[in-house]
Amino acid sequence: MLDPIGRDEAREMARRELDKQVYQRDKPSWLERAWDDFSDWLHQLFNQAPNPESQGSGGGWASIAIIVVIALIAIALVVWLMWGRLNPRSRKDPLLEDEPSTALDHRDAAERHAAAGQWAEAIRERLRAIARDLEERAVLAARPGRTADELAAEAGEAVPELAGELAAGVRIFDDVWYGDRPGTAEGYARMTELDERLRAARPKPLEADDLSLAGAGDEGGPRW
Repeated sequence: MLDPIGRDEAREMARRELDKQVYQRDKPSWLERAWDDFSDWLHQLFNQAPNPESQGSGGGWASIAIIVVIALIAIALVVWLMWGRLNPRSRKDPLLEDEPSTALDHRDAAERHAAAGQWAEAIRERLRAIARDLEERAVLAARPGRTADELAAEAGEAVPELAGELAAGVRIFDDVWYGDRPGTAEGYARMTELDERLRAARPKPLEADDLSLAGAGDEGGPRW
């Protein structure tokens, strides 16, 4: 005969059974639970806000104030995240300066800035190295005044397998130089990796006719 199972033992066996992974798959994650709690809290605020005078303690007015603060924080966050990409300077400022330079010059400068912890300058110089390298390999025509956004678009067409990484790299540059966001070692590491992957890629160089047409179109314009 089987030994009878006590109440406490049965409860513990049931708990262990319910703790198995098969029963946990459909449970919401902690992030989903947090979002649900926040949504419920926000819903309560909106329910109180239309009738502020009905709350003798002033809870209705407090609800309105909290909603306004949340809205302002959300707007400020969106503006902060998008500022570098919406800044018109990011579409006008040329990436490369007028002085002649090589990709190696810019890589050396990037490494010096990185060694000094000057991450914003290091990110800019590494992106400049990318632009020069693509010109030196005749992947892109040397064009004075090319902006970072134009670099991403033109290089993305020449090396489509890295178009997404190019766009992401330019976003890092825009955020740092035009969005007042700090440069970081992680951002520089991503830019360095992009440079190395582009150097390893073997896109088809421009035809001689394309290069001559690009040079003819640059006559009379600003030089590097």
